[in-house]
Amino acid sequence: MDNFEDENPFETDVDRVSSETSSTSKVNISAPSSPRHPARVLSPTIPALSRPFPSSGTSRHPQTTYKSDFCCGRDQWLHSGEELEILITDAQKTSLNSNTPYITYIIRAGNAEARHRYSEFESLRSSLVKLYPTIIIPPIPSKQTIGDYATKQAKAKEDAAMIARRKRMLQTFLNRIARHPILSNEHVFHRFLDGEVSWTEVLHSPPLSLLPKNTLKAPSHNPTDQSAASAYAALPNPSATHPLRNPDQRSVDSEIFTNKFANHLSGPMEKVTRRTLKRWSENAQDYSELGAALNGYSLNEIGALAAAMEKTGQAVDTTYMSTTRLLQELEQNFSEPLHEYAQFAVIIKKLLSYRHQKHVQYEMTQDALENKRESLEEYEKSEREAKRLDEALSKGRVNGLRSPGSAAEGEEGQSQPQSQPQDETEEPGSAYLPPHPGPNPYKRRAPGRGFLNALSYTLHGMMDVDPETARRSSISKTRETISQLEDALHLSAQDLKYSSSTIQADLDRFQRQKVADLREMTISMARIHRDWCKKNLEAWQAAKKEIEKIPDHPNKRPPSPEARPVPGPSGLRRDSTATVNGR
Repeated sequence: MDNFEDENPFETDVDRVSSETSSTSKVNISAPSSPRHPARVLSPTIPALSRPFPSSGTSRHPQTTYKSDFCCGRDQWLHSGEELEILITDAQKTSLNSNTPYITYIIRAGNAEARHRYSEFESLRSSLVKLYPTIIIPPIPSKQTIGDYATKQAKAKEDAAMIARRKRMLQTFLNRIARHPILSNEHVFHRFLDGEVSWTEVLHSPPLSLLPKNTLKAPSHNPTDQSAASAYAALPNPSATHPLRNPDQRSVDSEIFTNKFANHLSGPMEKVTRRTLKRWSENAQDYSELGAALNGYSLNEIGALAAAMEKTGQAVDTTYMSTTRLLQELEQNFSEPLHEYAQFAVIIKKLLSYRHQKHVQYEMTQDALENKRESLEEYEKSEREAKRLDEALSKGRVNGLRSPGSAAEGEEGQSQPQSQPQDETEEPGSAYLPPHPGPNPYKRRAPGRGFLNALSYTLHGMMDVDPETARRSSISKTRETISQLEDALHLSAQDLKYSSSTIQADLDRFQRQKVADLREMTISMARIHRDWCKKNLEAWQAAKKEIEKIPDHPNKRPPSPEARPVPGPSGLRRDSTATVNGR
């Protein structure tokens, strides 16, 4: 376990250097970071050390500074600096605006009351994930499984235990967002808490209506910003499994640690916890049956024995009730938070995958830019060769026009001497190029190619392809693509730098939250078992007093001087063999 903690790449000490400076040094990018959205900047919070679990869902973190400009009343209430808590007071069955009944959860935030169903909580979380792709968005309770619907059929949505569990976990979800230094400023969250606003209207209005389909082709700091949409459209669509040429070592360490953390939680810890709770439940059921049997048997006896049997049955019933209480508290304060952190591990994996894809996108953009530059060099080289060839051909045509003129002059004056050879009359810098050979009419065509050749000739005639025009058009398009890729590379570098710093900063915050929560979970487990033992001890001590009132066996032999009874609990034990033998 010590080695596991030594490999932890996240910051746990608040006084250490902030992650934004420590993580960006690993990214070999010279471009400056994109500015953050003004409404998403807030001073960091100081983690508290002693608070009831969950640490981010039941008490308010003290803030170093407070906001002065508020977008609405919910924002002002959330940042008032007091110890505030969002409560889910009730869950009611309704069929308002729906053909089928559903469960609606009543949320109370200050003096505001809102009603939302589970699917609306789900849409809130998915919207926050798209708005903040570099922030750890808290999880919500899982959906019902197919097995639950198969076993409970139509009653699956009305399961009281499931509804109570959802109430607790959805309340934790809302309070975690309310205590987050960035998410608590989001106006979409404020409108979710405001019962006077229709959630459907929020989903179809800005900023949610401006979200792109693919967040990888949008600014990391503000995906709703459409000012650079054309440049982001030029970015490639990376794969999460694509390898990196120059991986960031701290991100690699974070991925390794997160995988270990997820394996520890979803593997041994959750399995053992479920098995332990199952056995506690079976034990409680056995105590329930045993207490009923003892209480019934006491009715058949009289005197001190009847009172002792009744008191023993009551002690067993107390053990049953305290075990049931222990089960409930273990589920609320240990099992559910453990499952929540298993969900957190999956969320962090997706967050690191987003950062990995941004890095892959940056490297793919670099490769695409280099390829386009090489293509441009090839096109320009072809253009230079074509110009040189045109110049040579033009000179050849000029020389060809001169030759017939000199022959005509020779016919007019036959007495004059024959003209000098052509190579003697040409200019020293001229070059002779033979005419381009045309198609050979006598060339034998391959069988079956006549139709294809005719079709190709017809298509070329329809397209009227001019090699020079096509080449220059390709050069122009390539230069335009290079310009777009240069802008896209600059934006990708900014996104990568911002994503790395923001993700690492939120991972450091999450690590501090995780340490505090796990501490409270273990303290809660110790307190639960202590209370269980205290209640059982009191009940069994009362039963012991009644048992001691039962008189000794009338046929019991007096103790011999050699074998005196040993003081203590063993001296009070009845001789069962003597009772069986009738002595």
